[in-house]
Amino acid sequence: MSEPLRVLVLGAGVAGLVSALTLAERGAAVTLAERGPRIGSGASWQAGGMLAPWCEAETAPPEILLHGEASIDWWLAHVPDAAREGSLVLAPARDQGELVRFARRTEGHEWLDAEAIAVAEPSLAGRFTRALLYPREAHLDPRSALPALEARLRGLGGRVLLGADEPDRSVFDHIIDCRGFAARQTVSTLRGVRGEMLLLRCADFSLRRPVRLLHPRHPVYLVPRPDHVFMLGATMVESEQQGGITARAAMELLGAAYALHPALAEAEILETGAGLRPSYPDNMPRVQVLDARTLSVNGMHRHGYLLAPVLAAEVASLLNLQGGPELHT
Repeated sequence: MSEPLRVLVLGAGVAGLVSALTLAERGAAVTLAERGPRIGSGASWQAGGMLAPWCEAETAPPEILLHGEASIDWWLAHVPDAAREGSLVLAPARDQGELVRFARRTEGHEWLDAEAIAVAEPSLAGRFTRALLYPREAHLDPRSALPALEARLRGLGGRVLLGADEPDRSVFDHIIDCRGFAARQTVSTLRGVRGEMLLLRCADFSLRRPVRLLHPRHPVYLVPRPDHVFMLGATMVESEQQGGITARAAMELLGAAYALHPALAEAEILETGAGLRPSYPDNMPRVQVLDARTLSVNGMHRHGYLLAPVLAAEVASLLNLQGGPELHT
């Protein structure tokens, strides 16, 4: 029997973890190395965890829909608390035109009236007269999903090195660079797109599924997590500014939360955060061959969780690794 491929995966964000696990499932001897103190030390930890190809197709290329549903199935098979509850898209009364425009640019939705909204999300009863429901979409909590992937990887014999210098590359057959924005010196076309978020706890409010609140300038989303915790985030900000969330962003996010429901004005702010999402000019992630032994998986933009399984399968194919779960697109 031949020796397994020895693969070094650099970066333990969503791209690195999904790639490492996929390769280990197909028989590779995987070492996952992360310079940060924990998995998901970068933008992956701050993500909303929405698996929403039909909503994302409003502005993204057709590949989002082509691969999105297969990726949802991958997550449902790998992460215990991933939930396929759909997504709800709303707009304030003055911005109903935004809701109509969103519907025209997407598919896979159904219109809900006020009564149906109240059935779908009782906390929103009486707040909105129309909504779009995308029933096949899903979501997960990155802060439980990433450790779950790490545990599966270790269970397959994978090594995980945290807070350490990069291992000697010469002892590996292949290197998979998944370092995100930290790989900018290697992948010069990357740019950073800033994402900002708040974690809120509100005992008097609940949601079953992610909600997107449309606005011409400041669209936001609210994603439910366990114990009445919600991740409130902005879709994207074209900025490479480092550092914490700005006062302007916090006020805009909290204002949008209040527009969704006044109860959220009494929410406890558990955490604020900001990070740079690595993005290519076309905002689509890709696998690139850097040299005979090195592949790059990067440019995740806001599609990291949605497209990571598809990119990982592409990496496995390039390494001629067969077997393990396949993605059918």
